[in-house]
Amino acid sequence: MSDRIYNFSAGPSMLPLPVLETAAAEMTNYRGSGMSVMEMSHRSKVYLEIFEGVKADLKKVLNVPDTHEILFMQGGATMQFAAIPMNLMGENGSADYAITGNFANNAAKEAKKYGAVHVAASTAEGNHTTIPTQAELDLDPKARYFYYCANNTIFGTEWNYIPETGDVPLCCDMSSNILSKPVDVSKYGILYAGVQKNMAPAGMAVVIIRKDLAGHELPYTPVMLSYKTMIEKDSMYNTPPCYTIYMLGLVLKWVEENGGLTGMEKLREQRSGILYDYLDSSRLFHGIASREARSGMNVTFRTDSKELDTEFVKAAAAAGFSNLAGHRIAGGMRASIYNAMPMEGVEKLRDFMEAFEKAH
Repeated sequence: MSDRIYNFSAGPSMLPLPVLETAAAEMTNYRGSGMSVMEMSHRSKVYLEIFEGVKADLKKVLNVPDTHEILFMQGGATMQFAAIPMNLMGENGSADYAITGNFANNAAKEAKKYGAVHVAASTAEGNHTTIPTQAELDLDPKARYFYYCANNTIFGTEWNYIPETGDVPLCCDMSSNILSKPVDVSKYGILYAGVQKNMAPAGMAVVIIRKDLAGHELPYTPVMLSYKTMIEKDSMYNTPPCYTIYMLGLVLKWVEENGGLTGMEKLREQRSGILYDYLDSSRLFHGIASREARSGMNVTFRTDSKELDTEFVKAAAAAGFSNLAGHRIAGGMRASIYNAMPMEGVEKLRDFMEAFEKAH
């Protein structure tokens, strides 16, 4: 569609065009039901078929083992900053946190309200341009869990390995790289993701939890944050985010039609490779994240001039490349290239950057 721009927003981000077209076609009358999904009772037969289908598709796409439960929870990823310690920390407990960016830092701050937080690693000194190695992790074998954020949207870094923590359960925020590559769910106690980057419109977090970790929440945990309650009620203690769940289902079908997670991984490597190869050869632009920690989802870069950065972002927007300004705390530029970004969008952005470089 010629009237659509290339949206490089970090989230809410682009959705696949075929998904939007299907949603548009079904907007007023979902498959002969005579109503929109937005209007359906979450207890109705037609909606429960949607709901159960989405759970089954997510279980299949992510290869979720039977030891784990899939939950759809409101409040986005940020709500999980409190839910995880409330459910896992226990009375007088402690947890390990790896601080590799803004969201992990916010999660650690929230967790301090419910127990002791031990910083197992921090990349703050280098302005979060790196990811700690396994050897650099200062692990507490008595920690109730180890928490990290798999992909740091603001700073453009990504963990390229799963931390080894022994018997300490892994808790991971995968908001900005979920569905972009295969993941061994069995290695995680909890993995979760705000859906507005790679999965669906904003308004929900997908939580995948090892079932034995539920049922140990602090006594003052709100009912809506209790994993045990949400498992027992199949994410329907109250009305769930019905339309967001439906949209997630359409995205999952699209992922399957395009090669599943191995297909998504191949595309993500091609997209990020186009930009990183150019940045490595450019004399005007340079990447911000260290080479071994580069994100496949969020490419951060800048020139040596804040004024030129501003000029580039403005010129890019005028040319149909939106939301390329870096986050306010990081500056520079950021191209978020999630699953839905077409290859031609990345190729055209590179071409635009080349032309801008020649002109400056």
